[in-house]
Amino acid sequence: MDITVYLHAITALFVIIDPIGAALIFNSLTANDDQQYRTQMAVKTVLISTATLILFGNYGEALFAQLGININSLRISGGLLLFYTAFKMITQKMEFTATNIQTDISVFPMSIPMLAGPGTLTLCILLFSKAPDTATSIAVSLAIISILALTFVFFLLSKYLKKIIGRTGDEILRRFLGVILAALAIQFIYDGINNIGL
Repeated sequence: MDITVYLHAITALFVIIDPIGAALIFNSLTANDDQQYRTQMAVKTVLISTATLILFGNYGEALFAQLGININSLRISGGLLLFYTAFKMITQKMEFTATNIQTDISVFPMSIPMLAGPGTLTLCILLFSKAPDTATSIAVSLAIISILALTFVFFLLSKYLKKIIGRTGDEILRRFLGVILAALAIQFIYDGINNIGL
């Protein structure tokens, strides 16, 4: 396994997925529910997100190749999409309200768009596109699994996390991560422009 690729991937994924922020949203959606339901939703959300990101990351580039889309074009468009996501993280306020009705939140909104949204899917394609061998692909896959495992732990501890970090802490963290994601997005655009003629 390539440790450098693993660390790069896990940093990028942590920034865009924001496990702490996702856990606080998860808590707001399940605040009135029992622990069994919360655990069930946490397990389903993480499993769906893991499968989606790894499958799309591995086969998304091949799909785009069939459509005649160059990977460098994808880097530029993906960078723009990630920048848009970062801009929203920095400037907008995310609000989710809990209801007394137990609904399955594992697919929407927790998996898509929260954990496996357009920005994360694009990032996974870009990360796997830089994986020329099996060892590198394994490193990216392990990074995805690691981040989502951490997210799962935060989901289970979200009630306590809410008390510790609070709304203000979450706002600060999300905006800080948004700035980092914006820089990552610009790097993807820069790489795409530099290599588009190759």
